[in-house]
Amino acid sequence: MANRPANAGTHSAGPQRGPAAAPPPVHHQGFPGRTAPSSAASAASATASPAAQVLAWLPYLIVLAGVAVGLYVAWQGSQQAGHGAAVVGGALLAAAAARLVLPPRYAGLLVTRGKALDVAALAVFGAAVLGVAASLP
Repeated sequence: MANRPANAGTHSAGPQRGPAAAPPPVHHQGFPGRTAPSSAASAASATASPAAQVLAWLPYLIVLAGVAVGLYVAWQGSQQAGHGAAVVGGALLAAAAARLVLPPRYAGLLVTRGKALDVAALAVFGAAVLGVAASLP
């Protein structure tokens, strides 16, 4: 038994830590020289003026208001469902146009992926909702 290590009966390979001990930091946590944002859109918004940051919310808020109005109109009854769906589809197509035309720092929250994918997704969803609106009486 003299050749047996002191921790031979335990099941862990490393030193024992108490419940209050924190795990070692992951390589990207607390990296001292990292102050720049990771994406180009967030880098542009971080360096933009306050007026530009407020202006970047405008296209998103317009689209959001259009969708809200369309849902409210559709909620009024079955006779208005087609009109409400048409407003929602139009708002989504307006979002696709805004994403296509505006630079990323002014498109704000409409920027989620690449420009082509954003425009394609919004245009397809807008056209699909307009198709549903056309089929409603």
